[in-house]
Amino acid sequence: MGEERPVKSIGLIPNIQKVRAAEVAAGLVAWLEQRGVSVFLPWESAGFLGRPELARKEDELPAAADMIMALGGDGTLLGVARKAAWSGKPVLGVNLGRLGFLTAVELDDLYHALPRLLAGDYTVDERLMLEAEVRREGCSIERTAALNDVVVTKGSFARLIELATYIDGHYFMTYVADGLIIATPTGSTAYSLSAGGPIVSPGQASIIVTPICPHSLYSRSLVISNHQLVRVCVKASHEDIALTVDGQHGIKLRPSDEVLIRDAGAKARLVRLPGRSFYEVLRRKLAEGNRADWE
Repeated sequence: MGEERPVKSIGLIPNIQKVRAAEVAAGLVAWLEQRGVSVFLPWESAGFLGRPELARKEDELPAAADMIMALGGDGTLLGVARKAAWSGKPVLGVNLGRLGFLTAVELDDLYHALPRLLAGDYTVDERLMLEAEVRREGCSIERTAALNDVVVTKGSFARLIELATYIDGHYFMTYVADGLIIATPTGSTAYSLSAGGPIVSPGQASIIVTPICPHSLYSRSLVISNHQLVRVCVKASHEDIALTVDGQHGIKLRPSDEVLIRDAGAKARLVRLPGRSFYEVLRRKLAEGNRADWE
């Protein structure tokens, strides 16, 4: 985490499926250009907004900009941050929906925050990411990165699965459950929390292992170091098993597949503006959940 430099160029990635996203993006492009800030857009968004001259290929956009700005919600930010992590560029999330854990600014506050952002009055939080490797019959068939979590789960109508879990090569437990969540501290407030896992400060370098509906009263979450390797061996009498990454990317698994989860090495770099802390958002989110229980 540290202070950053003024912003002269922005890669703007709107989720055009969101209500008002195109309208907000068009206004933001005009506002930034009037102040001499270069703006780049993904090809699809540039065409949708009628600004093809701003288009950049997806893999070229992070390199062209000082900062990436994601317009949407936490889901939009997750996808953008995963891709931008390898470039080292910071990502600012602008929330167009309900209060999010990851987005740094609400839409109503955007234009108040932008002058401070362009002047360099912001910090960047580095967040741990995970790499998930699927191995089948001793061969690696896929690798993917996650900012929130990696989840091994059964299908909607399939029977329970057995997930033999090893930490650094040492057998820990076989979970008989609907699935298993391996989360980062960032993801501790997502699926893992709803499954009974602990809330972990996003600055911690740790990995959280949480079973989903375990068939045992003694199955609990486990918090380990990010330097440790988690290996999950799938055992099932059916093939309705999947690996999902951040709830956005799915991989079909087979019985006897292994999933290796480790620190990805690269960090997601999320912009944080003054006056908005993780604990403030957490408090508001928890209060929101309490209200929902009474309504």
